[in-house]
Amino acid sequence: MCGIAGLIHRDGATGVGKEMTAMLRSLKHRGPDSTGFALYGVSAPDEYVMRLKLAEAEDFATDHRIRQKIRERQAEVDNRLAELGAEVIETSEPTPYAFRYRLRYSGDTRQLTTEIEQIEGAEVLSFGSALELIKDLGDATRVSDQYGLGNFKGTHGIGHTRMATESDVDIRSAHPYWAYPYNDIAVVHNGQITNYWIMRRELERLGHRFMSNCDSELLAVYTANNLEQGATLEDSLKSSIKEIDGVFTYLVATDKELGMAKDTMAAKPMVLYESDNLVALASEEVAIRALLPREIDTSDPYDEEVRVWQR
Repeated sequence: MCGIAGLIHRDGATGVGKEMTAMLRSLKHRGPDSTGFALYGVSAPDEYVMRLKLAEAEDFATDHRIRQKIRERQAEVDNRLAELGAEVIETSEPTPYAFRYRLRYSGDTRQLTTEIEQIEGAEVLSFGSALELIKDLGDATRVSDQYGLGNFKGTHGIGHTRMATESDVDIRSAHPYWAYPYNDIAVVHNGQITNYWIMRRELERLGHRFMSNCDSELLAVYTANNLEQGATLEDSLKSSIKEIDGVFTYLVATDKELGMAKDTMAAKPMVLYESDNLVALASEEVAIRALLPREIDTSDPYDEEVRVWQR
């Protein structure tokens, strides 16, 4: 099952957090285990937003010292940022284990995120000038309310409702996945990748990192590797159809683009709506109608179809 959705506005920023919440709420029946959002706001020069977690949600049920450990880990995060010359503009804590840092930084962003992830229990969910990646257990309404996404203004986003089939029910295995180390690239996926372990080992040999055993993370790492080699987003999407085995439909977003790809069998659904100002995609039309309740024309992308839209 699982449900994926995405939208991009071509005419400026809107309430994309509220819109993505409505789309994912409509897909709750496809995956109640977790919900994730990759939202793209307005960027500023040399400013970044880092979303990270310092524990899993379930740690609170098994570790009575977890709150103290999180405080110690957060202090270490602050120390590492200061050592690297990052200026913290503001910090917020939407949950006891998830943190949002707005930074001013002109150094090597790969080095910064790598340094943070060397702290025990720390995982950088996203680091970007426009991207903010939020994911947690529960449905879209719960996660959106918990993280205050109803007020998020931006131009585009992608999201996912997950039914766990091959990996754990935890935040680490939830979508979207950030294409580390690229600042503003995220991926959501519906399907099963059958050559996951072969491709994962190849990418690990090239020095790429994996944070989960979820096959969907492979698409984010694969995208990062292709872009590192100089490919465009469209090139990477086309290559994935030839090189990745299984059944899959997935969406990729960058700071300026939204892309999609379907495998050769086209077994995983995708519905597309496109107008002069808006593109919306989802696993079911009901999610698009959550935004556009009037009569609309939609289409189903074909097998091996790749599309990329710009804002």
